[in-house]
Amino acid sequence: MSKSVYEMVTERIIAELENGIIPWEKPWSGIQDGAYNRISNRPYSLLNQMLLRHSGEYATMKQWNQLGGKIKKGSKSEIVVFWKITDIEETKDDGTKEKKQIALLRYYNVFHISQVEGVEPKQRKIHEIESITEAENILNNYLNREKIHFEQTASDKAYYSPLQDLIHLPLTNQFKSTEEYYSTAFHEAVHSTGHSSRLDRLTTGANASFGSETYSKEELVAEIGSASILNMLGIETNKSFRNSASYIQSWIKVLKNDTRFIVSATTKAEKAVKYILNDSTATA
Repeated sequence: MSKSVYEMVTERIIAELENGIIPWEKPWSGIQDGAYNRISNRPYSLLNQMLLRHSGEYATMKQWNQLGGKIKKGSKSEIVVFWKITDIEETKDDGTKEKKQIALLRYYNVFHISQVEGVEPKQRKIHEIESITEAENILNNYLNREKIHFEQTASDKAYYSPLQDLIHLPLTNQFKSTEEYYSTAFHEAVHSTGHSSRLDRLTTGANASFGSETYSKEELVAEIGSASILNMLGIETNKSFRNSASYIQSWIKVLKNDTRFIVSATTKAEKAVKYILNDSTATA
């Protein structure tokens, strides 16, 4: 029996985790050294950045051939996934028919520029940004636009309260580095995108308590989203990914039990990041 796309994605991520690699620490969409399509020149989505092993140019065999290139003998392709909207017709209990649209996960095979002969790498324009200033602007613009309450007090807790629509952080000078401050701030900001008035993602009650599967999934969404923004800004550090090795192991356990988990988490994280950035564009 052939593997589903979900199984292929899950196995790839699990293999990276079990080898001690955290795939979402890689550079992602929006920065100069992420993976992007040679033809469209657009960076791949967060999930595809996690799946692809290299930064730089990718394309299908057909696309490389159209550019006059040839795939080197023995090269193995990688996969890029995308959502395909399909029309279906369902028969209801009363015999009437109802048309619906469903999103199906599909994939295609791509090859990296290093696997291609006859095509020179493209020179991309480097976009320089003032990292910390830009981080502050992104955070403040989001908080002001959404009218989210933001407070800092001398404490040992960082959290988002859906009931109060409040982000609470310790004082800035309590953090070991500016990067860790923004990592934490964006982590909580991603949580806040799940509010019922925004992306309506958060679950409350016993099922969402600390250590539960629901809690773990939302934490992974927030961490992927936070790391994505820090990567985009070019201010990620080794310490900015704060979750412990034991917690990562719990993610592996959930991943093995739910092949749709990582696809769901990265899709939600990307929506959250775009919401924070006020960006309506879509990537494959």
